[in-house]
Amino acid sequence: MAKGPAVIGILTEPPKPTWWRANRHKVLLVTGLLVGYWVGLHLHGEPVSPPAPRPGHSSPGPLHITPRST
Repeated sequence: MAKGPAVIGILTEPPKPTWWRANRHKVLLVTGLLVGYWVGLHLHGEPVSPPAPRPGHSSPGPLHITPRST
């Protein structure tokens, strides 16, 4: 007749993970999405406005002049 399984050692269940260890991927995902949303709204590269003319100097004229047809 066959023998039963031999006992090698005592197995114990690992301790239950803490809340942070169980949910850190969710917290970091939500944080990353919020930061990405904020960056997309606030740091999208606004156009640079030309410098204001200095007092006493006239502003430059148009850069391109198109000839009028007669």
